[in-house]
Amino acid sequence: MLEKLPESIGHALENHRAGMEKILFHSVHLEHGDAQIQLVSPAFAPNSAMPVRFTSDGPGVSPPLQWANIPAQTSMLALIVEDADAPTSEPLVHAIAVDIDPRLRGFDEGDITAETDSTPAHLGRNSYLRQAWLPPDPPPGHGVHRYAFQIFALLPGDEFSGAPGRKELVNAIRQRAIGSGCLIGTYQRETVEKVTREDEDAALMEQNALPVESLPA
Repeated sequence: MLEKLPESIGHALENHRAGMEKILFHSVHLEHGDAQIQLVSPAFAPNSAMPVRFTSDGPGVSPPLQWANIPAQTSMLALIVEDADAPTSEPLVHAIAVDIDPRLRGFDEGDITAETDSTPAHLGRNSYLRQAWLPPDPPPGHGVHRYAFQIFALLPGDEFSGAPGRKELVNAIRQRAIGSGCLIGTYQRETVEKVTREDEDAALMEQNALPVESLPA
């Protein structure tokens, strides 16, 4: 969707970002415990670029995740994915998943792309008000975006609504969270100028390449 925005808009908004300090992992105080949950992905290293297949420039499926060190008292896990560099006042929500069985040790690729009978969690609303994974879609020319995958261990409490949003999750974290973990994945939409230049360089190299039969044996 945002790939159609003019790059001039992305450049104009380059310094307008929600901020890493506003993601829930940093902004919500855990009153009942501060256990450190390990959260990783087999698809990308921490603080590195996510493969295109998990973004709007590819199939847009949700990435696989793995977690460990879940506190013994945990009743359920909750996950939220936020874009800390969205040109908005608050981070853009890309996914919310609640009611995750604390015995589960991760999500497979595509598990939270959309809610189905086999989804191993109850999906909440992303910033586009859909109960689904919102693939990263940064504006061209806006630079690198940091996507914060955040997991929280919750004590027993009130049930979540049918389509919980960020505010409802914040309240639950404040009242019931005893541990948390965070994984950062990045993505940047290449500008048209860079893509064109790379294509031209590749074409020039191909044009100047020697035929295979002319290479020495």
